Amino acid sequence: MKTKDKNIKTLDEIKDKYYGKPGTLQREKLESGYENFKVGALLLEARLEKGLTQEELAKKAGTTKSYISKIENNIKEVRISTLQKIIELGLGGHLELSIKL
Repeated sequence: MKTKDKNIKTLDEIKDKYYGKPGTLQREKLESGYENFKVGALLLEARLEKGLTQEELAKKAGTTKSYISKIENNIKEVRISTLQKIIELGLGGHLELSIKL
């Protein structure tokens, strides 16, 4: 029979402790950074799934290899219109956004 380890914390508990509750400035900065990271990771995953290099994707989308690299590595934020171009022209996909309240 397993006993619950009282030292184990959930990710939300850790974020609450070190970054504050949701809605606080520090927590919002953390969550925003995660969303930017997620966009880059999703783009990288999609590019690899299509078997494209950064240079090939950039050429199809009308941008540069450097720009694709910066998005994938969370160095540069991407505009939605540019992301849409990369996804549609470069990857042959469709961008879907949602708003959760």
